[in-house]
Amino acid sequence: MDAFSLLLQDELDRRKSRMIDLRFKASGMTDRKTLTEFDWGFNPKIPKKACFELVTCKFIQNGEDALLIGSPGTGKSHIAQATGHAATLSGYRVLYRQSHLLFPELYEASQFGLRKKKMKLFSEADLVVIDDLFLRKKLPEDAADDLQEIIMNRYTARKSTLITSNRIIDDWGKCLGDNAVSSAILDRLLHHGNLLKFEGKSYRLKEAALKLAKKSGSD
Repeated sequence: MDAFSLLLQDELDRRKSRMIDLRFKASGMTDRKTLTEFDWGFNPKIPKKACFELVTCKFIQNGEDALLIGSPGTGKSHIAQATGHAATLSGYRVLYRQSHLLFPELYEASQFGLRKKKMKLFSEADLVVIDDLFLRKKLPEDAADDLQEIIMNRYTARKSTLITSNRIIDDWGKCLGDNAVSSAILDRLLHHGNLLKFEGKSYRLKEAALKLAKKSGSD
């Protein structure tokens, strides 16, 4: 009986592992980030408690949103991906997209008559992560309308959206080229939203400086 129970549990564990792998692959994420590998000491002003709260996925359960705003290189993308990873482990359907790839993806779907199907995918996921919004100054012509449709659909369905950006929310209207659309988007995101501000120095610049110093030392 014990041997049978062990075999059964082993099979259940394998199936669970396969399901997690499938959810992760379907999400569009490439790195399985966690908070344990994050250097909290480098930028002590980062909202550590709020970041750990995100990876509990309670905000997804409550149908809340999250905005991670701050300077480039301060860890927003790491926290976003760690949250997405934690959500897949918890059984949620996650869609992760870097913003500079999201809008061309929607444009291509429209050209092939697949926009409705693509939007359904973005509407029904338990968590949508849009990383580095406004990283590129020039957005496609339909970007404002595309983003508004995604946010409105998810707000109506009470589905969670997580967005990272290095632009303060006061600049969103200028970035989108439409103040009315920007206001409508932010109104929905912040109604049931968590706003996390990231301040400090760039991790990427730190890593680049360490690599440069190491290379100089070996020369």
